[in-house]
Amino acid sequence: MASTTSRILVEKVPVSVIIRVSLVIIFLVVTGLASFVVYTRVREEVARSEILPEFTIKKTTEHNESPNVDRPAGETLPVWTGTDPVTVLILGIDERAQEEEDYWRTDTMILATLDPVTMRAGVLSIPRDLWVPIPGYTENRINTAHFIGDAYDHPGGGPALAVETVQYNLGVEIDYYVRLNFRAFVDLVDVIGGIDIDVPETIDDPTYPDYSNGYDPFHIEAGSHHLYGEEALKYARTRYSSGGDFDRARRQQQVIQAILKRVTDLNLLPQLAARAPEIVAMVENSTKIDPNLQLDEIIALANLGLKVDSENIHYYVIDETCTLFQTTPDEQMILVPLRDRIREVRDKVFGLTNGTDQIQTVEDEAATVSVLNGTEQAGLAFSTGQYLEANGVPITLYDNADRQDYDTSLVILNRAKPATAEQILSLLQLPESAVVNGSNPTAEFDVVVILGADYIAIQQGLPIPQ
Repeated sequence: MASTTSRILVEKVPVSVIIRVSLVIIFLVVTGLASFVVYTRVREEVARSEILPEFTIKKTTEHNESPNVDRPAGETLPVWTGTDPVTVLILGIDERAQEEEDYWRTDTMILATLDPVTMRAGVLSIPRDLWVPIPGYTENRINTAHFIGDAYDHPGGGPALAVETVQYNLGVEIDYYVRLNFRAFVDLVDVIGGIDIDVPETIDDPTYPDYSNGYDPFHIEAGSHHLYGEEALKYARTRYSSGGDFDRARRQQQVIQAILKRVTDLNLLPQLAARAPEIVAMVENSTKIDPNLQLDEIIALANLGLKVDSENIHYYVIDETCTLFQTTPDEQMILVPLRDRIREVRDKVFGLTNGTDQIQTVEDEAATVSVLNGTEQAGLAFSTGQYLEANGVPITLYDNADRQDYDTSLVILNRAKPATAEQILSLLQLPESAVVNGSNPTAEFDVVVILGADYIAIQQGLPIPQ
């Protein structure tokens, strides 16, 4: 969704209109539908006047207006005109606990998507211990992608590599990212006066970390509670419950819903409006927004997001049904992805169905698949084919390719078999770009897999050849 910078001109409108949207935008950062930039860009106008600016998008000699945004006559705020779903990766880092370090792992990873056509939104929580290939590096926990990206000067830094890693492993296109630390979360929950949470089971965590590498025990009884910042953070981050990290993801989604409910309470808005500059300062110092997400787009997305019915926001977790607990040789506890199960959950979040509201499976497609060795490594096609068959992809033929110098692996679709292709990509840890449409619809096999040098590199944990 590339777009260019837009010129914002000012006119007079009621303060309540923009204050309301600005504050909602700040908190919708948590679900990826908008961000704090709206108010940041207009705060000087706030200081000079009680009237906030109207946003009018016009072309200038230097820049063109955003292609996804329009300003219809009579509308106070820009309108999102794009029809493609918008997907945002939300990254939470525990920056406070690592003040002496320059690089941080992500404690929280959440994908949020909004479809402007169906007006449906989805939220998918990704466990931090998921063991995945990090493109261009090696296999590791998914929460290390941000650390590696910053530590090794990856283009775009940690957020960019985190985005690439999620895209590579889940097979979805991510448009933007939002990164925030937990100090911002605590302060903002306090500003809105806390949140109401129904705790499903008693939690007693004696080892919850404090700010000095020690412990700050956390205990909360089952039942209804009104939580302020620090307690809300502990509730969202503790792993000390029967479902461990999966319960933790569900609690984070519960907190997101509680924040949205609280901040959109019209009775609260006048109080929040009075503290708007304070809120802006909090968020500006502890949040990083994708530079490709521009001001007019943020406002228009927020305007669109406010119109989504809460019943049309669906929450999912990559949980124990999608993973296996394992221990690495160096005794790290990790979650091994069951990629066919993850694909099913992903498709529910992103609405990827076959047109009958039923998810098409590999078994349904009954594709014929051949695996061809495009390298000089003997037996690669056979061993890979056996692995695919063991994981639910029947193989009709193993053989050598027409040549043995393929740098890049290919998954050639001679006929539409998307579930089979996605399963092969997931199992072989290949990127979406490996899939190409075949030019021969009468070809013998529905799907032809050609293994290249990049696949060997992935197997050995080496950098992928460029």
